[in-house]
Amino acid sequence: MSQNILYISYDGLTDTLGQSQILPYVAGLSKKGYRFTILSVEKRERYEIYKSTINKICKDNNIDWQFIFYTKNPPIISSVYDIQKMKRKAKLLHQEKQFLLVHSRSYMGSIVALYLKEKFNINFIFDMRGFYPDERVDGKTWDLSKWHYQQVYQYFKKKEKQFLTRADAVISLTHAGKNIMEQDWKVHLPINVIPCATDIELFKPIQVKQKTELTVGYLGSLGTWYMLPEMLALYQIVLQKYSKAHFLILTPDLPEQVYSEARKQNISTENIQVRFATREELPNLLSTFDIGLFFISPSFSKQASSPVKQGELMSMGIPVITNSGVGDTDEIINKYKSGVLIKEFTKSEYEKVVSEIPKMLLWDKAKLREGAIDYFSLQKGIENYAKIYASLLA
Repeated sequence: MSQNILYISYDGLTDTLGQSQILPYVAGLSKKGYRFTILSVEKRERYEIYKSTINKICKDNNIDWQFIFYTKNPPIISSVYDIQKMKRKAKLLHQEKQFLLVHSRSYMGSIVALYLKEKFNINFIFDMRGFYPDERVDGKTWDLSKWHYQQVYQYFKKKEKQFLTRADAVISLTHAGKNIMEQDWKVHLPINVIPCATDIELFKPIQVKQKTELTVGYLGSLGTWYMLPEMLALYQIVLQKYSKAHFLILTPDLPEQVYSEARKQNISTENIQVRFATREELPNLLSTFDIGLFFISPSFSKQASSPVKQGELMSMGIPVITNSGVGDTDEIINKYKSGVLIKEFTKSEYEKVVSEIPKMLLWDKAKLREGAIDYFSLQKGIENYAKIYASLLA
């Protein structure tokens, strides 16, 4: 086949997300005969730590990894500078390799992909990964009371419209996001739904020693969207029923922010453990979870989000407690009976959910894993991407 494809990502391959949500897909598609060049934006400190790991994965899968280094400051101007660097590099790469397709992840890379489409008439996949401009506003990163953020927001909304009218294929993480685009935004291009995938072979249950105490677990970052105060408030209710319950938090963030919030709520930190885990360490540590917990701030933009942690916890056979109003989470939980939803962040709701824990502990782990295989399987995601590639390269 030997069809050259350029994959563009503003996220780095040395980022956690790059290792879980970019490389596994591209490696799988590479095995189908597509020849990939990945153009990513790397943070220097992570590059120095993980470059040999990423280089080996790319070499083993015949992937040509090209990158620029991320520019942090000044805000806005640094992003413009990075986009210009990416355009120049992408143009030179195309002159060398004559790409037949550009697959762009999210909005920043899609500015470059649209430039390549208009200049060289290359097919372009807009893999949107969420409603980026609205996420920045909902997450309070862009304050629309300030003129310059108004301008940035309007610029990206204009670009979003261009991507959704000029791309050759559009990919949404959720059916909820697809419905908004089709019904409210009147997008006429076919929209394919491919949720964040889970590596089913990595995330599989491991037998652990018999435990006497309940372990509630959280996996992932604790910034912007993840509601640490509310999760700790629920843990406090758990302690009323399970006095020695552990709360294990696996996160790249600093432990002190967890302990500080716990002290603020007068919650004992005696059985709270916060630690970082590499991707390879996760299955062993997740196997100690009895219940997975994650709260994500519900908002308009979060309807287009697919929490990576949901698929990974399901794949491990771990039932979850989470909240309504985020992407397709409600539908997945109801369809596969994989967790319990709260409707609001109140003490009475927490008490109601905690009362369900004894039943949840009896759920069949194999059934939960079957649901993950059906919905989140990496292989299924690879097959769906391959169909889109084949249609555009025919």
